[in-house]
Amino acid sequence: MRKAKIDLGKVGLWTGVLDSMPSSAANELCAEASELGFKTIWIPEAVGRDPFVGAMRILENTSDLVIATGIANIYARDAMTMANGQRSIEEAHPGRFLLGLGVSHLHLVEWVRKHDYSKPLTYMRGYLKAMHKARFMAVGPSELPELVLAALGPKMLELAASETAGAHPYFVPPEHTQMAREVMGSDALLYPEQMVVLEDDPGVARSVARQHMKTYAALPNYANNLIRLGYDAGDIESLADNVVDAVVAWGSLDQICNRVNEHFDAGADHVCVQVLTEEPHQVPDGWRKLAPALIG
Repeated sequence: MRKAKIDLGKVGLWTGVLDSMPSSAANELCAEASELGFKTIWIPEAVGRDPFVGAMRILENTSDLVIATGIANIYARDAMTMANGQRSIEEAHPGRFLLGLGVSHLHLVEWVRKHDYSKPLTYMRGYLKAMHKARFMAVGPSELPELVLAALGPKMLELAASETAGAHPYFVPPEHTQMAREVMGSDALLYPEQMVVLEDDPGVARSVARQHMKTYAALPNYANNLIRLGYDAGDIESLADNVVDAVVAWGSLDQICNRVNEHFDAGADHVCVQVLTEEPHQVPDGWRKLAPALIG
């Protein structure tokens, strides 16, 4: 199995909560996560802060935390800008930034950014080639640093394995991790995201899960991925219990740890945990509860 050039630790955190607070507060929260023992925090890109700016700010205010993008949208900047931004951060903070790239979603690309989304796989393939050819006339790494792709379906997973270090699947159950490992082979890195709710009551836990899942389940990329795994389209649309329980781990700390371990048993190299709360932008106290169980 391939050894990662960037050490993410076994379990990291995935969060979109940082955009809901001032930068100074986000820095403090990330510093606390690092003190708790989490080595990596994954941050997204949609219509909020620029992830490169955010990553640099956090890296400059912590000593050994790794920031990974989950993901940076390839339609948000051209290939040279993406590659040289990655190189710039790597030069400033060696081994502490992992670039995760993705094609995002049709509504964000065509409706919000006004780009063509007709052939995202083809576009990604060409984009990666352009990144490797990008000129960088500054102090920094001579070669493009390690990167991964947001990949769900077999073709994007194959591209991730052949042209990058591996994949960062999002909104996936452990059976997807098993499928991804089979498609990519043993040499590619696999970093799935796992949503969790620290709540023992089934009704409350599933209610919190559905609140967060409803947006994702309505997006074709995620819905089609679950259909490929054998879930019923109607169950996905209605967020039936079986779909909720497959995508979101809930219950005790032991139950959460068991789900994370299912990903490792299925072939994951690192799992990033996203703590869901009743208030979408609530600072997750769950980080503090999970750290002793997941990090030790």
